[in-house]
Amino acid sequence: MQSPLEEAGFTKEDIRQLSRELNLSTWSKPALACLASRFPYGTKITRKNLKKIDKAEEFLRRLGIKGSLRVRHHGSIARIEVRKENLSKLLRLRNKIISKFKDLGYTYVTLDLEGYRTGSMNPAPSDLSTQDVLSRRGGVNEVLRKEADKK
Repeated sequence: MQSPLEEAGFTKEDIRQLSRELNLSTWSKPALACLASRFPYGTKITRKNLKKIDKAEEFLRRLGIKGSLRVRHHGSIARIEVRKENLSKLLRLRNKIISKFKDLGYTYVTLDLEGYRTGSMNPAPSDLSTQDVLSRRGGVNEVLRKEADKK
């Protein structure tokens, strides 16, 4: 995976400052983990599934779910992680959420009772192969590269 701005010596703070000076609307946007972090290691990442996750998370935000949230993609299962203070709100909105997620193509919609936590898709180190790590790190770039090659 290439990071041209990092390779040119830019820090995150440099990029934010330049973005602000250029009046880019994203200058103050909080950093978000790459959508590839929503897939288990070794899972094929497709543009279709990236869009599905993005739409699912955006829907939850529009419903007023505040703070950190993730929709973890397990094939036909969507596993929702939200901060513990949002669990009851999610349950109150469950019918809307189930309907939307099924429209997006999920068969099952689950709520992770442990709540949001970083690294929840990371297997124990002994379960990781080099191929798993490489497939996860390069997955999104590979999808985008294949799309660019088609054009």
